[in-house]
Amino acid sequence: MSVTRERIRNETAIAASCITRDEASYPVNLREIPMPPERLWMRGRVETDDALAIAIVGAREATPYGLGCAERLAADLAVRGFTVVSGLARGIDSAAHRGALEAGGRTIAVLGSGVDVIYPPENRRLASDIAARGAIVSQFPPGTPPLSGHFPARNRVIAGLSLGVVVVEAAEKSGSLITAGFAGELGREVMAVPGPLTSLMSRGAHRLIQDGAALVQGWEDVVAQLPLRFRDQVKPLVGTALTGSPNHLAHGQHAEGHVEDKEDESSRLLRVIGWEPIGIDEIIERSGMAPGRTSALLMTLEIEGRIRQLEGKRFVVPKG
Repeated sequence: MSVTRERIRNETAIAASCITRDEASYPVNLREIPMPPERLWMRGRVETDDALAIAIVGAREATPYGLGCAERLAADLAVRGFTVVSGLARGIDSAAHRGALEAGGRTIAVLGSGVDVIYPPENRRLASDIAARGAIVSQFPPGTPPLSGHFPARNRVIAGLSLGVVVVEAAEKSGSLITAGFAGELGREVMAVPGPLTSLMSRGAHRLIQDGAALVQGWEDVVAQLPLRFRDQVKPLVGTALTGSPNHLAHGQHAEGHVEDKEDESSRLLRVIGWEPIGIDEIIERSGMAPGRTSALLMTLEIEGRIRQLEGKRFVVPKG
């Protein structure tokens, strides 16, 4: 079936394009889900590399802890080549978009309204920045108001565009949990950032973890949930790093105070791993390091190309 690209311009002079799912430019991740939207309206553009995407969603009434976690995690992922997907809502969504943009990365905002109807209105400037460095997308035609009945469909698109969904702060009844539910139904990874035990805004995230969602303390934990073919696309950082210990999200810390410790630990692992394959259990035993810390550093070394992972969670140092 032949398809055409429609060009529209609304009364506020915001240019948008409309693509159908038969077009090559339709997002590949979204095309793979059952019954994807027939049409997507868009400001900015979705690129092929945006298939390496992680959604970060959470509470509108977020705490400073949650906002810091979302912004930091988004930045850490963005500098490693991930596109950060979220819903442009107040709170966690806005922090995730800002984090990706401030790190020089790409981000996609999915709306429950037309792409020319920015909600909340105070995010108009943020929306313009996203359109310039990524895309604003919607399955609803321009001019569509942000009705409450549109947001479940919008949440499904967020999950469909992404390889996994990370929930950062969510009350027990939260739209973010709907997005996580769609992720599970669509075969995407479901992850959550833990929060203070006394925080009502962390109860939804804690419930997800109790139900089997992967616990996320840093970008390494996100990458660890992905199949190898996507991990191979993660870009190593050259000469600098944004994160330190894998629990940096919980403490809001930057890398500078941990670089030396991290290098010492990495060297310890490299002394254990040689040219002959060695399993992760033996690596943990011989290094004397905690399992979680070992897994996180193995992921970092793999991304940096200093070790290779083989089948069965075995690792080697590449020859030559």
